Amino acid sequence: ADGGVWVRKAPVMKDMVEGNPLAEFCEAVLPRADEVVLSKQYASAFFGTSLASLLHAQGIDTVVLAGCSTSGCIRASAVDALQHGFRTIVVRECVGDRHNDPHEANLFDIDSKYGDVISRQEAMTQLQRLAG
Repeated sequence: ADGGVWVRKAPVMKDMVEGNPLAEFCEAVLPRADEVVLSKQYASAFFGTSLASLLHAQGIDTVVLAGCSTSGCIRASAVDALQHGFRTIVVRECVGDRHNDPHEANLFDIDSKYGDVISRQEAMTQLQRLAG
């Protein structure tokens, strides 16, 4: 009800509510007990949420994006992350879209303007090095 025009444009979003099995986390990415989970109402993970403030307060300067709808949620979150001063990384094998053409076009655009699109292997190597 509070998704505005986005929900009218993409009615499938009505199913993305707490309690609906379609909106549950996959077992492989279940949040840990100490992780913050934010609910968003629009495409960007930043718009209308406290995400930027939470990350800035913890001294975090980089976000790694994975998820659905490269042309929607991933792109919107990449643009907003940049606008909040974060370095943005999109993991190529960890995002997808309803069709390959908008998927590839948006990865190209994100890599050209808003962040870095890297392979899963490169992301894992960098994260392991940082955890070192």
